[in-house]
Amino acid sequence: MTDRIQQCDVLVVGAGPAGMAASVRACELGAKVIVADDSPLAGGQIWRGNQYSRDDRSDSSRLIWTWFNRFQNSGAVLLSRTRIVTPLDTSLLLAEDDYGGIRIKYQSVVLATGARERLLPFPGWTLPNVLGAGGAQALEKAGLSLRGKRVVVAGSGPLLLAVAATLRREGAAVEGVFEQAPRSQMWAFGASLVMRPKMLIQAATYLRHIGIKNYYQGWWPIAAKGQRALSSLVVTDGNRVREIACDYVACGYHLLPNTELASMFGCHVENGGVVVDANQQSSVPGIYAAGEAVGVAGLECALVEGEIAGGSAFGVGRQSRGLRRRRNSLRRMASTMDETFRLRPELRSIVADDTIICRCEDVSWGHVRRYGSMRSAKIHTRCGMGPCQGRVCGAALQFLAGWGGDTLRPPLYPVQLSTLLSGVRQKENI
Repeated sequence: MTDRIQQCDVLVVGAGPAGMAASVRACELGAKVIVADDSPLAGGQIWRGNQYSRDDRSDSSRLIWTWFNRFQNSGAVLLSRTRIVTPLDTSLLLAEDDYGGIRIKYQSVVLATGARERLLPFPGWTLPNVLGAGGAQALEKAGLSLRGKRVVVAGSGPLLLAVAATLRREGAAVEGVFEQAPRSQMWAFGASLVMRPKMLIQAATYLRHIGIKNYYQGWWPIAAKGQRALSSLVVTDGNRVREIACDYVACGYHLLPNTELASMFGCHVENGGVVVDANQQSSVPGIYAAGEAVGVAGLECALVEGEIAGGSAFGVGRQSRGLRRRRNSLRRMASTMDETFRLRPELRSIVADDTIICRCEDVSWGHVRRYGSMRSAKIHTRCGMGPCQGRVCGAALQFLAGWGGDTLRPPLYPVQLSTLLSGVRQKENI
């Protein structure tokens, strides 16, 4: 195959809100921008598939269409269905699309790699129809109909209300939303939103859709039951136990930043997110990060940080002072949110010896817990060696056992041998 090379001033990895904002800002300043994303369309998880009606006059729809129009008219080149494989040197990386390997030369990079859902194991969580909360939302957007189905939403984080409201609006019967954070913390968080009326109104809108009586704080799932598929979910508040008949469970424990690519670039990662300065630059010169990759802080913060990063990546970060003030305020709110939804220790005691921890390799907690580290468990049990490469079980074991992640090594995702060979040939020529 003919060697394929793309060149740009600014490479943006990720076409969600942060990536779109970064690319628009950099293009406005005169940069040649390439945006690489593994999805077929821009928008990320939150704006997945551009599935919004232009007739919708709500503030959220107007915001979406504003950014989509700016992005489409910016001049940025979108490489869809494209995954980054590995950096090759300080200004070149290897990627892969549907046609094979592609090398991208750049002057600076903005990492807008977003976040993924944190899933925690509990007995029965591998039964059919037990989904992640974000996963259920994504499947619904992709065409899965839950109309008339009984759904229980559980776990932790503000995503739960959004997912429940979406499913309820599409005709699902939401049997309850069970938030593991204690009611006292939730009330304190609600009080902190008084100065942010838009967020308070949004939360109230979600509660109106699902019914405030269906929102339980201080409750968490302890078992999913069923034979060939899910039939019920058992939840507890530490004293009482309830079993709820249902067809689907949507369970997730907030979000975790995607930092694997940042680590491959050598960026410093701390407290789960990429460490950045006031200009969104990481510890590696020329590598910037924005949005959930820095730490989960919501849509508005992702857009603001994307603009800062896009301007800074083209050498004009000094023009972003006003945006920095907004960013700092939103980051303070994110810290409050992290404290509110911190995981309760009782979640560690749910897991039984026969509970599957690594779904890819079918490894149970009883087989894993005898080892002292993720690396040791991987060597002896293959835990973390399946298709997800530890993205699910690694986070679970970090919480359950206090283990850090195993050493990251390329390729970042499974790729064709021909793609790897093209990268090897390039390295030999450097």
